[in-house]
Parts: sequence; structure tokens; C-alpha cells
Amino acid sequence: MNDERAVVYLGLGSNLGDRRGNLAEALRRLPPLVQIEAVSSLYETQPVGPQEQPLFYNAACRGVTGLPPLELLRHVKQIERDLGRRPDSRPPDRPSERWGPRPIDIDVLLYGDSVIDEAELRVPHAELANRAFVLVPLAELAADLRHPELGRTIGELADAMDRSGVEKQAATGWEQGEAEELG
Repeated sequence: MNDERAVVYLGLGSNLGDRRGNLAEALRRLPPLVQIEAVSSLYETQPVGPQEQPLFYNAACRGVTGLPPLELLRHVKQIERDLGRRPDSRPPDRPSERWGPRPIDIDVLLYGDSVIDEAELRVPHAELANRAFVLVPLAELAADLRHPELGRTIGELADAMDRSGVEKQAATGWEQGEAEELG
């Protein structure tokens, strides 16, 4: 870690096993390298890509870290592995499937106001402005934050999205078991 600290926003998703538990456990494993400051509500969302898979639970979090961007990426990928995500866990009948089912997915959405374009990491996340399942929870935490490349706020981007297929399941605090279930 270095002395400089960055505010980061992470997107989390799960559609295998205990979806809510997987997300909560991922959040518990981020510290001490990422200090969580806020967590969005919990949403159930339609999968992107192949539709013959379970629905996702998605959330976003804001944290502070001293890790440089690539070390942060390594940290979240290790948490994914620890929670059972395997790069080779694609179904045998669909070996090249992208966006398939997974117990956990953690994406680095924003790292301060940095723009990073490296082979391993793209920040802002390349699909951030195109995905309601990311923008809706992120807007709860950072509606006034400007996308460093597009210049529009996260709230503006979220408001422009079709939100069908993004349903709130639990209010903030869900990761601590305190949230009220919706519906």
C-alpha cells in the first residue's frame, strides 16, 4: 500500500448459490485493504448475455484504498477465487460462454477520477454507462459524481437507462442482516 488513498466504487454480482450471502461475504473480505464507506441497496437483475441462467443479485459499494489500481484488481480477483469463482467453470456445453453464471463477480467501476486503459484493467469500467444493473445501485452512492470520460453524472446516466429487469430486493444495510426485505 502507499500513502495516497483513492475513493473507489465497486460493482458486485452473484447468480449462483447463496447470492445475497456471496455478496455480503465479498464485502466482509474487502477490508482492511479497502475500507467500505457505503453499500447500496440490493437488486435482483436479469442476466446480460445468455438468458438461460439464474437471476443476479447486484449491489455497489464505495470504499477507500491505498492500493494502486492493478493491486486493487488483484485483491478483488483473489476474493472471487476464494468465494468459488473459477475462470474454467463455464458449462461444458458452452465452453466459450461470456457473462455466464458465477458465485461472485467484483468489478472496479471507478478509481478516483482516473482513466485507466491497460490490458488487465479498464477504468471507468468499459460497460459502466450501458448497464442499468450497475448504474442503478451506483447512483444511490454517487449520483452527482461525473463519469471521467463522458462528463455526465452517474445519476444522469442512470436516469437515461431502461430499468426494467432491475428490482430492489433489500434496502441499505442488507449486508449486515439489518435490511428489510421488499416484496
